[in-house]
Amino acid sequence: MHVNQSLFNIRDGHNAFFDPDDGYQLSETAYHFIGGQLQYIREISALLSPTVNSYKRLVPGYEAPVYICWGRRNRSALIRVPEYFPGNEKAVRTELRCPDPSCNPYLAFASMLKAGLAGIKNKIDPPESVEEDVYEFDDRQLEKFYIKTLPISLKEAIIEMTKSDLVKETLGDFTFERYLDAKTREWNEYRLQVTDWEIRRYLKE
Repeated sequence: MHVNQSLFNIRDGHNAFFDPDDGYQLSETAYHFIGGQLQYIREISALLSPTVNSYKRLVPGYEAPVYICWGRRNRSALIRVPEYFPGNEKAVRTELRCPDPSCNPYLAFASMLKAGLAGIKNKIDPPESVEEDVYEFDDRQLEKFYIKTLPISLKEAIIEMTKSDLVKETLGDFTFERYLDAKTREWNEYRLQVTDWEIRRYLKE
């Protein structure tokens, strides 16, 4: 569920993400929005990827990204900035590429917007863009670009969300606690399951 995002001035219809003088045609507002989403993405992952199966698509080498970085033509990046075409200023946007279609759209969009707006409010600068295929990076290259990864399981995402003041502020105490409780019970139920893969892998016929 790749999500394209931009902000517009309701008075004059101006795209707040557009700056014709920037190399990426991105405004300072857009850069800070990207910076906020990258900074808080691990904390909101349990909302964007809310099921056990969500994390089976968040593995290196597939269409869904796992590395926390951004770029223009880089489809391995978490946030991609689609190419700008002159005269199409209103189409300048960012594309967050990790959300899962199983998510609750109200909670997911609220958390994405909150993270981006926190970046604008706190003037969070994103790291340098990465145009190389991050899937080809080794540990040394990932460290060079300060690239971290998304949670690899629902459990890890729950842990990140538990510590998040941003998510608690977004959802409110009641929804925050109920959501964490429901997802923790879901994870614990999953842990008790024995799959066909495990039977084939560990038990001889």
